[in-house]
Order: sequence, then structure tokens, then C-alpha cells
Amino acid sequence: MFLEPHFKGQRNGWIEVICGSMFSGKTEELIRRLKRAKIANQKVEVFKPRVDTRYDEQKVVSHDANALLSTPIPYSSKLLDLSAGVNVVGVDEAQFFDAQLPEVCQELALRGVRVIVAGLDMDYKGKPFGPMPHLLAVAEYITKVHAICQHCGNLATHSYRLTNASTTILLGEKDVYEPRCRTCYHMGNILDLRVKE
Repeated sequence: MFLEPHFKGQRNGWIEVICGSMFSGKTEELIRRLKRAKIANQKVEVFKPRVDTRYDEQKVVSHDANALLSTPIPYSSKLLDLSAGVNVVGVDEAQFFDAQLPEVCQELALRGVRVIVAGLDMDYKGKPFGPMPHLLAVAEYITKVHAICQHCGNLATHSYRLTNASTTILLGEKDVYEPRCRTCYHMGNILDLRVKE
């Protein structure tokens, strides 16, 4: 029995994930890819979680102060409502979204949309963060970017929290977090435990 290829003539969509620690250049890379898509005359929409107001309420802003106008949304299913006729969808700070984000991104990809997502892969405890593990599992393309460890100069993979706050989501910059390699991150946590004892 012969089956007609069901993808013939359809536009293929896919998911790209950019992940890493804080200060690793995730948003910078997201902005770079989205600007290139705009240069190619593709229709681009950019989204971020409404809770992220660190630099600007409406723009996606990198630590290097590059910016792109975005639409802040309260939950991921809004992406489906706001992406009609779009070629490329960019999502920043994906770790702050709800657990439905991977399914929403897959639905967009099935519609033929290129979905580019940036987010922290681990929280300050070194644990997988929010919907990021699921996104990494279903993405066609994954880019892991690295910061530089503030203590030894090696590649940093962890976001070390400098305060005693214990909530998983704590918006902050260099006054609250610093990038560290695996070893310096672990050593810092041991020292913190000794100080608390």
C-alpha cells in the first residue's frame, strides 16, 4: 500500500532551544537569530513572561543592553492566539512559563512556525528549571551557551545565588547572581552550609 507523503508542500516548523546559566548570552543569541529572520523578511513575533520586568516591561533586553520589542504574556497558551500568520516565534525567559509551554511550542512547530526559545536550564539549586527539560527533549536544535566563572575563569554552567532567599523564582542581576563553574558552584554551597551551621 502506497501512502502519499503528508509533508509534501507543507512548510516545516521546528523548535530551537538556547540554554545556559545567567550571564551566558542566551537572550543575546535569541535577539541575534530573530534580527536575522527579520532581515530575511520573515514575520517575527517575540514574547516574554509578564513577570519579567527587570530591564523593561515590553522589551526583551540582553545584559549587553541589546533589545527587541516583545509582547509580555501571562501564560504560554497565549502564544497560540497571538501567532497567526507568523513565520518565527521567539520566547525569552522560558523557565518562568507554565508546564504547557513545550506542548504550545510543538503545536506552533506543527503549524510550520520556527520557534526559538531561550531560558535557564537550571535553577539556583542546580535543578532542571520549569518547562526547560521538556523543551530540551522535544527540540530539533539545542545550543548551550556558557558564561565565565567569576572565581576561576573556567566556563560557567551554574547560576550561583548570592542571597539567602529560598524562592525558586527571584528576579535579579549581578547583585543577586553570579555565574560559576561546577566546582566553584559546589564549593560555594559547601561554604554556605558551614556558615549557616
